Amino acid sequence: MRLLNRLNQFQRLWQPSAGSPQQTTVAELAARCFCSERHARSLLRQLEEAGWLTWQAQSGRGKRGTLTFLVSPQSVRAGMMEKVLRLGEHHNALALAQLAPEQLRHLLTPFLGGQWQNDMPTLRIPYYRPLEPLTPGFLPGRAEQHLASQIFAGLTRFEAASLRPHGDLAHHWEVSSDGLTWRFYLRSTLHWHDGKPVETAQLLTSFTHLLTLPALRQLFSSVKTVDSPHARCLRFTLFRPDYWLPWRLASYCSFLAHPDDNQTGCGPFRLTAFTPELVRLESHEFYHLQHPLLKAVEYWITPQLFDRALGTSCRHPVQIALGQEEELAHLRPVSNSISLGFCYLGVRQAGRLSIAQARRLISLIHQSGMIDALPLDEGLITPSREMLPGWELPQWPPQSVQLPPRLTLFYHLPVELHVMAQQLREQLASLGCELTLHFHDAKNWDGCGELGKADMVMGDRLIGEAPEYTLEQWLRCDALWPNLLTLAQQQHLFATLDSVQRYPDDETRNAALKAVFYEMMSAGIITPLFNYRYQISAPPGINGVELNARGWFDFTRAWLPPPEQGKEAG
Repeated sequence: MRLLNRLNQFQRLWQPSAGSPQQTTVAELAARCFCSERHARSLLRQLEEAGWLTWQAQSGRGKRGTLTFLVSPQSVRAGMMEKVLRLGEHHNALALAQLAPEQLRHLLTPFLGGQWQNDMPTLRIPYYRPLEPLTPGFLPGRAEQHLASQIFAGLTRFEAASLRPHGDLAHHWEVSSDGLTWRFYLRSTLHWHDGKPVETAQLLTSFTHLLTLPALRQLFSSVKTVDSPHARCLRFTLFRPDYWLPWRLASYCSFLAHPDDNQTGCGPFRLTAFTPELVRLESHEFYHLQHPLLKAVEYWITPQLFDRALGTSCRHPVQIALGQEEELAHLRPVSNSISLGFCYLGVRQAGRLSIAQARRLISLIHQSGMIDALPLDEGLITPSREMLPGWELPQWPPQSVQLPPRLTLFYHLPVELHVMAQQLREQLASLGCELTLHFHDAKNWDGCGELGKADMVMGDRLIGEAPEYTLEQWLRCDALWPNLLTLAQQQHLFATLDSVQRYPDDETRNAALKAVFYEMMSAGIITPLFNYRYQISAPPGINGVELNARGWFDFTRAWLPPPEQGKEAG
């Protein structure tokens, strides 16, 4: 990009006087720009023609001329940004931004939020961290999970207004009377993001690949075989009835990518850019369900935007703001909710804590006001009073049992658990118990080889669109439980879950799962600590934004009114 080099040279000319007129020579300017005097004269002529500066030379070798600046590098860069964004040259925009990292936040914010680009509605979202690759199976972050649901499609899918799965790639399904054979009938209008029709054999290959992943194999442990008895049909044959099967297939981890390219799906948006600085989605013209109202969605990953002291447009990962910097003070909350997901405390069985001691510890946390006193942003969290709505926490008589002299706590992200761990250590120290802390720098327990040595653990449990099913999936697939439960307890748990999944009726199945968790909470194995308060704020003009279960919003429903005549933004 030739203009980048010219802007870079202009920045070198500007810096010594910060834009004030300079008395200098061509030789000095050439040295500053690392070029010959002949090239320096050519550069000055080009910059004059562009209207960036004026150069008034003095006759005579070595005489000092006057260099006057008409614009600043910042304004030039902003104009270039607007031009390349209008042309859809996103990588050139990023290259421009990288010229001056200290100016990145101020440079990008005018282009964030809802914009129209070449008569196409585009939503640009500032984000505080690079996104992890969208690999098949489970993903650790809420943003990645949400993106997977926008890019890929499954045989079934959750919709916002219902806790039950609906048809997606399959328009409907049927189950045999014994619950062992399920047939999913595929739509005839399915297309991959590259425009090619979806073949039943491709979906079969993709699902077979999913079953090679250990966590997914555990999730579908009841599946004996998957085949295609005829065109546009996938048949699941089970070892034992599993009436969670449509729920399992509607979870983002079971969505299907192209067998030859795991970044190509057939969801409402196709992935057109995925770099550490920019992720771009564009609407899929051949999508088989309701078409998106936005043409494109972009994540601009700029850590500088996540700076509370500077009034950033990304206050916290659970509180997202869509808008430009000058609008931040005027943004209105358009959707908020208490997350059903929760941060939790777990107690390792057959460790140093007995049931009575675990109960005393849990009672201490919930009854001491420790969570209410956490020095966190007001309104960010709320103490958990139940595991899910209607799933009350057990109440025990006061526990006077003495705690062990030493305990070990392992915890992972989010950062609020670091504050919680410090508070708990202080509380236990006042009771004569020394708490040793170990931080696992991740969003889940994968890769934590020392977890089996912990007396207690703290982590974050995300809840998807179907809360009861999500908790069943957690018990089956999370690396936490083999490290928390004894082998006998884990075998009993799986046998119980296999029994629960046999109930065809949703309410009966949910009630049975509730009893499983109540038993675990009563035994002091697990307890929720606090929930987050999800919030999305936006300026007027960004419509259709409604929080989903993961604290994001369905990109297919968001829309922007067309700009007024002559006011189209970059």
